[in-house]
Amino acid sequence: MLSEKLLDLAFTRAVKHGTLEVVTAGGKRFTFGDGAEPQVSIRFSDASAQMALCLHPELKLGELFVDGRLVIEQGTILDLLQLLLQDTHGELDELPLKRLRKIRTWMMRRAENDASRSKRNVAHHYDLDGRLYSLFLDSDRQYSCAYFDPPDASLEEAQLAKKRHIVAKLLIDQGHSVLDIGSGWGGTGLYLAQIAGAGSVKGITLSEEQLEVSRKRSATACLQDRVQFELQDYRDTTGSFDRIVSVGMFEHVGVPSYDAYFQACHRLLKEDGVMLLHTIGRSGTPYPTNSWITKYIFPGGHLPVLSEMMPAIERAGLVVTDIEVLRLHYAYTLQAWRERFMAHREEALRLYDERFCRMWECYLAMSESAFRWQDAVVFQLQLARRNDVVPLTRDYIAEREATLKEAERNMELKRSA
Repeated sequence: MLSEKLLDLAFTRAVKHGTLEVVTAGGKRFTFGDGAEPQVSIRFSDASAQMALCLHPELKLGELFVDGRLVIEQGTILDLLQLLLQDTHGELDELPLKRLRKIRTWMMRRAENDASRSKRNVAHHYDLDGRLYSLFLDSDRQYSCAYFDPPDASLEEAQLAKKRHIVAKLLIDQGHSVLDIGSGWGGTGLYLAQIAGAGSVKGITLSEEQLEVSRKRSATACLQDRVQFELQDYRDTTGSFDRIVSVGMFEHVGVPSYDAYFQACHRLLKEDGVMLLHTIGRSGTPYPTNSWITKYIFPGGHLPVLSEMMPAIERAGLVVTDIEVLRLHYAYTLQAWRERFMAHREEALRLYDERFCRMWECYLAMSESAFRWQDAVVFQLQLARRNDVVPLTRDYIAEREATLKEAERNMELKRSA
C-alpha cells in the first residue's frame, strides 16, 4: 500500500532516537528509532488517515489526533512530537509537496489583518469561556511567555518576573503616561500603576471578554482614575504617551500590517519616549506559521523573524535601542500550562467537549515543541524615536528590577496588614 510505504519513508527519516511503533489501519506494525526512550505507539483508524498524514503532516497530524483517527496508545502527543522533531532540525514536513504548500501558505498570509478581521481573529481565541483560562494560567492571567529567573521559579514567580523585566526596560518614572497595546486581562496595566508608579495607563484590546475582566479588576483596585481599558484597535488610538508596551500581541498583526503598526507606535510615542515590544518570533528564516495552529487556534497569526520586522521599524522612523532573545523560557511556560490543563482536564470537559480538550492538549503540546525543538523564540525589542533616551549600558535593568521587587514586597506587606 502506497500510504504504508510513505509512512515508512517519512518516519525512518524523522525518528533517530527514541522508539516509535506504528500500527496501520490494516494491522501492519512498523518500529522506528533506536529502542530508547521516549517510547510511543500510535495507531491509524483508517487508510485515508495514513495518506493524509503523508501528504500534509504539518496540518493533518493535529487534525487526525483531534478527530481520533490517529490514536496514541502509548505516550503522549508531546512525546510523539519529540520523536518527530528532535532530530530533524524542527522540520516536520519533509515530503516533496512541502515547497508547494509553503508557497500557498505564503500567498494566503499576504491578506491584511484590518481592524474588523483582527477583531474576529481575537474573538476566535480570547473570547472563550473565561473559566477555561483559569484552569491553567497563573492567578494574574498572564497569557504570554514567563521569565524564569531563577530557572526553577514557579509559574506565578516567573510571570511576576516577566512583568518586572519588561517594566524595568520601560524606564518608568512617576507620572509617566503609558499605552498598553493588547492589554489582555489587565495584569500588566495594573502592575504599571500599582508597582511602577505610572501616572496613567491606557490599555487597548479587541477582546470583549478580556475588556470586561480588566475593567472589573481596575475598579476592584480603585484605580479607574489611573488605569483605563478600551475596546480599541491600535490604528484608531489617539494621544501621546511617554511609554508604550505591547506584550504577546504582535504575533496577531500579520506581515502586511507591520508598517501600519510601527507607524502608529511612532505617532503615539513622545519624542523622548520608550517602547518595549515582547513578541513570539523565529530565530531562523521567514517561514509560514504552522498551518494547524493558524487554522484552529490563532487565525491570522504569524511568527516574525527579525528581518521581517526591521524594515518596517526603520521605515516608521523608530530606533532599536535593545534586543533580547528569550530562549526556552516559553517552553517552560507552556510545559506549566500543559501540565495544569491536563490536571484540570475533567473541568475543561465540562465546559466544552472531548474534541475541544484534545484540540487544546494538541495546541499546548505543539507550541511547547516549537520552543524546545524548533526555532520559536521570544523577542524583546526596546524602541525609541531617538538614540539618546536610554542609558549607555544595560546596568539599569537589574537596578530597576531590584527597585520594582522592593515595591512588590511593600505592596504585599500592605495587603497582608
